[in-house]
Amino acid sequence: MDNGYDVANYTAIDPSYGTMADFDALVTEAKARGIRIVLDMVLNHTSTEHEWFRQSLNKESPYRQFYIWRDGEPDALPNNWRSKFGGNAWQWHADSGQYYLHLFAIEQADLNWENPAVRAELKKVCEFWADRGVDGLRLDVVNLISKDQTFPCDLDGDGRRFYTDGPRVHEFLQEMSRDVFTPRNLMTVGEMSSTSLEHCQQYAALDGRELSMTFNFHHLKVDYPGGEKWTLARPDYVALKALFRHWQQGMHNRAWNALFWCNHDQPRIVSRFGDEGEYRVTAAKMLAMVLHGMQGTPYIYQGEEIGMTNPHFSSISDYRDVESHNMFIERAAQGQSPDELLAILASKSRDNSRTPMPWHAGENGGFSDGEPWIGLGDNYQEINVEAALADPDSVFIPISS
Repeated sequence: MDNGYDVANYTAIDPSYGTMADFDALVTEAKARGIRIVLDMVLNHTSTEHEWFRQSLNKESPYRQFYIWRDGEPDALPNNWRSKFGGNAWQWHADSGQYYLHLFAIEQADLNWENPAVRAELKKVCEFWADRGVDGLRLDVVNLISKDQTFPCDLDGDGRRFYTDGPRVHEFLQEMSRDVFTPRNLMTVGEMSSTSLEHCQQYAALDGRELSMTFNFHHLKVDYPGGEKWTLARPDYVALKALFRHWQQGMHNRAWNALFWCNHDQPRIVSRFGDEGEYRVTAAKMLAMVLHGMQGTPYIYQGEEIGMTNPHFSSISDYRDVESHNMFIERAAQGQSPDELLAILASKSRDNSRTPMPWHAGENGGFSDGEPWIGLGDNYQEINVEAALADPDSVFIPISS
């Protein structure tokens, strides 16, 4: 539903991607080449298809306390918090007679980290993958795991101030670090949604009591006018420079930064902050130089090393991302035109970075003999790995040096 972020089983491989034997072979072959595997770990929520959630539908089950259930009526929500994917953050379950919290999609029920049994099970999950040779974990939206237990209405916003960097989040992460991350020598990087410098100074403190490093996204909101993602706007480069200065100085000698421009949730940085035309290669090199010139651990997302651009999709049917489809439906119902919404998605959708890696100019860019799950960009015949390796002035050469 959300490309794997709705976890139905923490200790199995989705058959769409292969088998556990395939995973073990990947780890073995990677280690033989001096490569370590970092696994994306979603600990804030599970799929509603997870056995824990299915068991939680029974009010008498101990798994009821694995999730956040609250009283209400079908037309009276527990509070006014909003989901990050649109709509309210509560879903009524008629058979249970209560609402459950989902900060993301309806199919992604938030776990109740206040319950020690939940934390114990999640530690076992991390141990399981460490035993299989994983050397690091990327912890998805991990600063959202602690909620204000009074669950107040937010009269001034969407509710995020009551669960972002929540009241017990540092306590929970110190416990995970003490019991699992440190003993198993796991590198941990936390994805921090709407966080602050002050909290990241604690999350990624050099004493290692919580995490190894953190991702923050403030620098990728300089083209969000008024904090609004789904509005077209030019980046504020003055604000970008000020944010980098603020975080570099604030983390220096105190905590560790994870540096990045791109990931699977962000548009291609060349399209966003650079140029897709004559100066694409120059812009990509410049952006790489900025990233690698700062203090922290740089992350390069697939395709960034060859200067990939947004794919320029022209129809809503080209998109697979649940957030993008939800936005299109919601805004269309409010009266925005399809053409306007498609222009916004072409610039802002998460699917801009989720297209297949183009290895050459042939069919499907050499990514697959079958039909890819999402289309390639319209310029993959010009921008691909084979072309980059053959061009001594390509983006790849300085990045790989």
